[in-house]
Amino acid sequence: MVLKGCQEGKATPKLTEVLCPECGEIVEVFVKMGGSVGQTGTLISEETCPKCGYVFRESSPVTDYKLA
Repeated sequence: MVLKGCQEGKATPKLTEVLCPECGEIVEVFVKMGGSVGQTGTLISEETCPKCGYVFRESSPVTDYKLA
């Protein structure tokens, strides 16, 4: 994933470690910190668990996963 330009504050996604719900592997995801209602706290890109291949879907709430 490529981030455009220099962004600060709420426009900057937060790198968060979550546990894969399938195998328990730690996976890094980027979480949207600002935006309209329903967007804050959601994944900004699709990520795949390197161990089992589970796909963390874009726009899914980070609260759907356990934090590492």
